[in-house]
Amino acid sequence: MRAEFLIVGQGLAGTALAWRLLERGRSFLIVDRDEPLTCSKVAAGLVTPVTGIRLTLNWNYDVLHPEAVRFYRGKERLLGRKFYHPRPLVWLYKNEREHDVWQRRRLDERVQRYANPASREPLVDETRIENLLGGFQLRHAGFLDTASYLEASRRHFESLGCWMRGDVSDADLDLNPTGITWRGEQYGTVVFCQGWEAAKSRWFSWLPYGPARGTILTLHGDVGERRRIINRGCWLVPRGDGVVRAGSSFDLRFDRPHEPDAESLEALHARLRALLKADFEVLSSQTAVRPIIKHCKAAIGRHPAHAQIAFLNGLGSKGVLRAPFMARRLVEHLLDGTALDSEFDLQANL
Repeated sequence: MRAEFLIVGQGLAGTALAWRLLERGRSFLIVDRDEPLTCSKVAAGLVTPVTGIRLTLNWNYDVLHPEAVRFYRGKERLLGRKFYHPRPLVWLYKNEREHDVWQRRRLDERVQRYANPASREPLVDETRIENLLGGFQLRHAGFLDTASYLEASRRHFESLGCWMRGDVSDADLDLNPTGITWRGEQYGTVVFCQGWEAAKSRWFSWLPYGPARGTILTLHGDVGERRRIINRGCWLVPRGDGVVRAGSSFDLRFDRPHEPDAESLEALHARLRALLKADFEVLSSQTAVRPIIKHCKAAIGRHPAHAQIAFLNGLGSKGVLRAPFMARRLVEHLLDGTALDSEFDLQANL
């Protein structure tokens, strides 16, 4: 047997799965197309305790956040590079309704542990950032430099001889009683982690996919922030030397996955112009499709009819936060028979 596991795709999901298998001393081969634009490589990598228009606490954040930080810190020590950057998050109200929602939400004890009193007044530099209604500040947020993390992980896997550039199609896999065969080599289990394109697979076409295209811009300008993430209708992540990542758009049409929709892009530009008083220059834009599976936090587990086939997907815009946890739970399920919660059990979608 070439390896116990054949992992299809080296985005945030496939990379976390590979690291978790290494922790357990299990053999694997990652096969990845190594495309320059993927959702994982384009992602802002944001990790935030509060999310959405209802300002709700991110699902299972008390568990997922510390696990994710430990996971990425461990990879930094192993690989000798820094990927995860803790940052306070400043949330500016975009309307009165959002102000009123937060006044109720902040009374929740679970949310209070993440509320961080502003260290300065006003909350932001109002000569550069529009702040008509005020806002609040959160701690235990941050971002992962996803492109650097994925590249460094790939190089490590390559050095171990367990990564290769290529493509795995349904037709290339032969299922047999002891596993699967791909290119003449035997593997115990194939795990599909290739994002939104899993919808094209005959094995997983039955899942309720809802992928969304998004565009992130790279700006240059003095926004008056170097150490905090800013959010009001869109987010700003300062990266140093006047470079800021900003986004993102949300578009359900993705016939051309790496080309931004003109209407969505203009809406993003409008939100930025409403947020920033300071002049800025758009240096570049990147567009990719988020892997979303409706009505679940993620979808992991074995195929209901073929135990040799497994799945780790649907992390959506929460991939940095959820990947370490979901990968661990999948490995425990595959190796130890640990039951999966219905919130992310692949077979709960049957």
